Amino acid sequence: MTVLAAGLLGLTMGLSGRQSGNGQPSTKNGEWPYYTADVKGTKYSPLDQINASNFKELEVAWRFKTDNLGTRPEFKLEGTPLMVKGILYATGGTRRAVFALRADTGELLWTHSEFEGKRAVNAPRQLSGRGLSYWTDGKGEERVLYVTPGYRLIELDAKTGNRIQGFGKDGIIDLKVGVVYGTGQQIDLETGDAGLHATPTVVKDVVIVGMSMKEGMTVTSHNNTKGQVRAFDVKTGKQLWAFNTIPKPGEFGNDTWLNNSWATNGNAGVWTQITVDEELGLVYLPVESPTSDFYGGHRPGNNLFGESLVCVDLKTGQRKWHFQIVHHPIWDYDLSSAPILADINVNGKAIKAVALPSKESFLYVFDRVTGAPVWPIEERPVPKGDVPDEWYSPTQPYPTKPPAYARQAVTVDDLINFTPALRAQALQVTESFKMGPMFNPPALSKVGGPLGALTLGTTGGGTNWPGAGYDPETHMVYAQAANSQIVPIGLVEPPAGFSDIKYALGTAGQPFQVSEGPGYGSAADYPQPQRGGRGATPAAPAAAAQAVAPAVRPIVQGLPLVKPPYGVLSAINLDKGELTWQVAHGDTPDAVRNSPALKGIDIPKTGQGVSVGLMVTKTLVVLGDPQITTTPEHPRGAMLRAYDKATGKEVGAVLMPAPQSGSPMTYSVNGTQYIVVAVSGGNYSGEYIAYRLPSDVR
Repeated sequence: MTVLAAGLLGLTMGLSGRQSGNGQPSTKNGEWPYYTADVKGTKYSPLDQINASNFKELEVAWRFKTDNLGTRPEFKLEGTPLMVKGILYATGGTRRAVFALRADTGELLWTHSEFEGKRAVNAPRQLSGRGLSYWTDGKGEERVLYVTPGYRLIELDAKTGNRIQGFGKDGIIDLKVGVVYGTGQQIDLETGDAGLHATPTVVKDVVIVGMSMKEGMTVTSHNNTKGQVRAFDVKTGKQLWAFNTIPKPGEFGNDTWLNNSWATNGNAGVWTQITVDEELGLVYLPVESPTSDFYGGHRPGNNLFGESLVCVDLKTGQRKWHFQIVHHPIWDYDLSSAPILADINVNGKAIKAVALPSKESFLYVFDRVTGAPVWPIEERPVPKGDVPDEWYSPTQPYPTKPPAYARQAVTVDDLINFTPALRAQALQVTESFKMGPMFNPPALSKVGGPLGALTLGTTGGGTNWPGAGYDPETHMVYAQAANSQIVPIGLVEPPAGFSDIKYALGTAGQPFQVSEGPGYGSAADYPQPQRGGRGATPAAPAAAAQAVAPAVRPIVQGLPLVKPPYGVLSAINLDKGELTWQVAHGDTPDAVRNSPALKGIDIPKTGQGVSVGLMVTKTLVVLGDPQITTTPEHPRGAMLRAYDKATGKEVGAVLMPAPQSGSPMTYSVNGTQYIVVAVSGGNYSGEYIAYRLPSDVR
């Protein structure tokens, strides 16, 4: 459905009109033409009208609520808009509408959305996704592309919002066609498990699309949809190549699936952003875990290309090199961040590098041509678990440089220590769990303990899908990371008839809970009475029901089990492989500030333990708080903060009405720089807010 605004066709040149020499948009022109600013994944813009001296004076330029872009409001708006030639393009709402706004005023120019019925209701990745992509021939033809919740690739005329009739079939490619499970069986086009939150990647005349499935913690079968990455001609929609992330017989890596297990397992999708080296013609694919996230007994072996960074040829999709970050994944250490392409200088040697932020809070750095690690990555022994029929890798890769930039495990030294009493309680809580180093294997959950293995930096990160940023001038990576996202991984036998997987995430003595993932059940047409997942929660197995234990959570009197900082922002020098600075990011949570257990104790700024996106400008790193607080310094809300790139010092902050839920971006129109960020959460529905300086300041 498309609604046109009069005068749009002549508007774009009047607002901006600047283009690079080859007719392509660029951050050098004050634009933001990719989800990550550029196809290299940097999230960098050279703009500097907004700087340390005036950031705190930012005011709201315009705001755009997404409530009516669907049958109900969206409370998890994760998008990052694009801006080209004075027009801002974004997705929003529970129907995942695409819309165009005037970048200077926020005025709505057109909208487009698809009504997908049950296909959207069954979608594994619902809500508005993370954005869209832009293409131009440099001669006046402009298109935008996005993936619907029902996993269709749609191409629109950027000026009108109408589908491009010559692309695919009436502007649509059904991405489920050709997606398989088992040994090659086509998935059902309505109910088949395939979707995408991330944006397509468009480079030259090629559009590259990844895939994601439902959360893999409590899935109904290990024989799920198989991951695949495909490339299409951006003009016609013709498929150019496909790369199987679970290799078939005869393909490289198939022998890492022992006992022919490639044929009966799925997932291993690429659900985050894909980056490309245009000059070298190389594509970098960050691959997630195979089915299931925490139990791999049905897939013995290292399981390539699960949790691997894979480099393929842009023209053919042929593998050039790969590096498996985690062998035989059983921790949900999905490769969740966009790889960053960086030209660095190490010991006097110029290196074309690719740097991969991670949930583990390691920055993995490789020569992006050869795949060789820039600094040694060592295979080190890791603990072996005791889950029946599981297959364990005896070693895992550990980078020697750069150092980890956030916690990677829960240790005794990390436990809360505000008071001796809280410390003692924390030690008591840990007695119910199995502690261990990074790669602490999942534990078979038992009523008498352990209830599970304490892990940190697994499901929630570390650095999750918001990723990191990079300054190509200083060769510095800026990464925010959660530092207190403790996940107890306990395995239980699922209820009879629920799944063919022997063990799934759960806690002994507690009712079995289905993990659908954030946003599932929120699609525009999802039936309200059934909202919340696949229906009624399955009953607990009889044995567990006879020995119900009280729920034990890894917290202490409502406080995090570990001591601050709960969230950190770090600067990492890629020439040296060193951590340059690190600061706590985010206000101290209200639950900590107002805790009766901490009355009279001076608590330093703790930061907030959620992964959040950032952007980098000429002088600043900009990112917002992921949680709402009420403090003596500001009314209830969250702060959008700016840090000095060189020192990490906070140099300014402005109030947002809700937490940052999408990554910020920046652009310039008619000599004015804007910052736009998506906010939502709690009872605050999705909104894009644009900030600029007052006219007397800029």
